Parts: sequence; C-alpha cells; structure tokens
Amino acid sequence: MSPRHQRNLTRRKVLFGLGGAAVGIPAIAAVAPYALAGPADGKAKTTAGGALPLTIVNNTGEYANANVHVYIVGNQDGKQVRVTPDGTLAPISLSDNGADGFTDYALSLASGGETRLSLPYMSGRIYVALGEKLKFKAVADGNGNAALQYPAGWVTSDPNYKVLHDCAEFTYNASGMFCNTTMVDMFSVPMSIRLTGDKDQTTGTVRSGGRAAAFAAVKQVEEFSKLVVDDTRIIAPGHGLDAGLFAKDYFAPYIDQAWSLYTGKDLKVTTNAGTFTGRVRGEQLTFGGPASVSFAKPSTRDVLFCDGALAAPNDGTTGPVAAVLGAAFNRSTLVGTAAQPTTSAADFYRGDLTNHYAKAVHAATEDGKAYGFAFDDVADFASYIQDTAPTGIRLTLTGL
Repeated sequence: MSPRHQRNLTRRKVLFGLGGAAVGIPAIAAVAPYALAGPADGKAKTTAGGALPLTIVNNTGEYANANVHVYIVGNQDGKQVRVTPDGTLAPISLSDNGADGFTDYALSLASGGETRLSLPYMSGRIYVALGEKLKFKAVADGNGNAALQYPAGWVTSDPNYKVLHDCAEFTYNASGMFCNTTMVDMFSVPMSIRLTGDKDQTTGTVRSGGRAAAFAAVKQVEEFSKLVVDDTRIIAPGHGLDAGLFAKDYFAPYIDQAWSLYTGKDLKVTTNAGTFTGRVRGEQLTFGGPASVSFAKPSTRDVLFCDGALAAPNDGTTGPVAAVLGAAFNRSTLVGTAAQPTTSAADFYRGDLTNHYAKAVHAATEDGKAYGFAFDDVADFASYIQDTAPTGIRLTLTGL
C-alpha cells in the first residue's frame, strides 16, 4: 500500500475552521485524512454494505456508563446529519435547539457492559464526553442551511471548554471504513479503534500511564507548558498560538536554518509522482522534477497548522510535497536530512526545537502512531486504519 501522504489529499485547511464561533463544517472533510479519497489504488470498491455494527466500550474506570455520553455527527451527501439511538440518520435542524439554546444529540450507553450501536453510511466524528454532556448548537450557515457548531476545547469561551471530551473520526461508505483517532486539535480522553473485516486492526491505544506521561512531558517544556489545561486536556500548539499561549516565532530559527541550508544545497522530496529536487531561490523553495512547485518561507503557524505556505492542494504534485515538508518541519528532520521523507521514528523530534506536543502524544501510544499534526500521516505514523470489507468497529475508552 502506498504511503498515505502520496495519495490524493482531501483535507487540511478546513480542520482549523472548527473554532468555537465557527459553524462546524462536517468533520470528516477536515480531519479523516484519506477517507474521502477511497482505496489506495483509486479504484472504487463496493464490498462494504449497509449499517456497520459499532461497539462502545467504557474502560475509563472512573466514569460509569451513565456518565459517558456519545455523539455521532457529520455529513451525508453534503448535508449535515446526526445518528439517532436507533442507528438512523436525522438532519441537523434549528428546531433541535432546546430552551438552553443547544441541541441534545447524546446517545446513552447501556446500563452496564458494552454498548452496541449502528453506523449508517456517512462521514463524521464520534464524540465522547465524560461527566457532562456536550453543547452542540444548530445554526444557519452562510447559505441559510442548518449546520452544527462543534466543540472547541481550545477556546476558553466555548461552552464545552470545561467538559472532558474527545473524538474519533471516520468515513464509512460503499468503499469501506476509513477511520482514525486524532490529537490534531487536542489530547484529552484516551481511546482506541479496533476495525474488523478483511483484517483485524487496532490503533490509537494509549499505553498504561501514557496520558499522564504526555501531560507531564509537555508541561516540562517551558514554551509548551501553557498548553496543558489542568488535568482536562493538552491543547495543540497551533491553537495555543492563536490563543496567545504559544510563541508565534517558535519555529523561526529552524525555518531560517532550513532556508539558509537549501540555498546552497539540494533538497530531494520523493512522492508517488517521483523525486522533486529543490533549492531556495529568492525567498521561494522551488522544486523541479515531475512538476515545478514552489513554496514561500513558512511561518511557525504555517508549520503547526500545515497550512498557509504549506497548504496542500489536491493536485498530486504540490500537495504531497507540502505534506512531506510539513512533516519534516514538525519532526525537525528537514535540516538533518536532505532526502525526504524521513521514515525512521528514531530520527524524529530530536533536539530542543521541535514539536514537543507531537513528540509526547506519539510516545503515549502503544504503537507509536498518533495524529499530532495534520501531516502526521507522512510515512504512515498516524493512528489511521481502513478496511474495504468492514464487519465491525469498536471504540474503547481507556483509563485517564
């Protein structure tokens, strides 16, 4: 299977529009990295069929099933929808807002043991909230259609800021199930996904003590310490930057070093399209090879959000190169290795100037895979799995 960063890119930019004041664009368009692209070979398959059994397992040890609330929201055929307790889809409606101004789309867990639900074809997120319910608000989008404001745990004014919550992401359609856990926005509730079908796969499992270790590791790095919100969550540094909690020029010395280095030295980036060879000319990092692509000097925010100068259009050339560069900056491998992508985890996050948040969340998982930033799928280090003939999906919440 080809590395996922070399396939068609279907998201990146929208991910960071899901702020507290923003209308929640259907989640999977933003986050599940290659779900909408379909199988790796680009050929449509129709082996998946009908509703998919979803099992929720509460192994938190601290919260009884009655205090765990599940929400399945997203989109189908361009319309925002939610899953009801009987496994059917219902459209988002402004009339769903209650007297408090918010919807109540919570799905209750069984009184004890595992909870069995059903997933219809859709793209979306499975949110879990511990102790309190989440406040989703139905609003009218720019076209007057009903849409949903998603929780933004990195925004202090968001009504869900104090609620312990997290989510997993998926697209389920005729091509199969494509899903992942994510820490792109924040890390709060440890969870894993088990997907059965042609294969039996599990990803996202946080090792015993891993959550506490991640919190401690981030807190120990002065520049990152403000990202830790009590024992509730760690905010991703990009959101921290926007909130004034993280330095806007954090990566500037590394970016300057890379631009200086590749003014007089070739940088090679290999994707499915072939090998691109680039140098800095003027202020642009310009590549030749399968196509001519170039990048302006990125900012720290561009690096953390994998956007701006590192935005990845779905063009098969600029997009994959941008993904590799974004990963190399976050993993701090760009200066040390002139042939990218770097594929050995032993070479990632070395030195003081690196994405210590991504480093910590990867160290927290049993398989070393996590979505610590948007291009973490480069070289297959993201907590992403797929199956073209799925028979079931299992989401397990583990101890805090």
